[in-house]
Amino acid sequence: MRIVFFQPDIPQNLGAAMRVAACFGAGMDIIEPCAFPLTAKGIRKAAMDYQAAISPLRHASWSHYTSSADAAIGRLVLFTTKAADNLWDFSFRPDDRLLFGRESAGVPDEVHNSADARVVIPIRPETRSLNVVVSAGIALAEAQRQLGPA
Repeated sequence: MRIVFFQPDIPQNLGAAMRVAACFGAGMDIIEPCAFPLTAKGIRKAAMDYQAAISPLRHASWSHYTSSADAAIGRLVLFTTKAADNLWDFSFRPDDRLLFGRESAGVPDEVHNSADARVVIPIRPETRSLNVVVSAGIALAEAQRQLGPA
């Protein structure tokens, strides 16, 4: 299982996502451009002591990602507030790629339409959305609950 972050806006969220991926044994992809400079030093700083456990794959753009070998494996599962499938009813597969959009804007229609599945994490109706890293943690925890430890 892999988590995929589309053009992240907030470096601290990316660092936290790297920790979540490392803790759950998931791989990670970062689709650029990011809203901040993403350097090897920045990744080391963001990952802190989890650097040895996670080596995110970087993709220069959405088109670079979709043409990569990694994008040909498994389903692309988009987590979005505009989804039909409820997380608690969704059946994960070990080779799923869990896609999370930008904190400020989600994903564009082209990316949304490319997903094999669209999943929503149910929250109270009077609230807008969860933090993207919190969503990734919830998604990975539910996937691991269904499939067993990585």
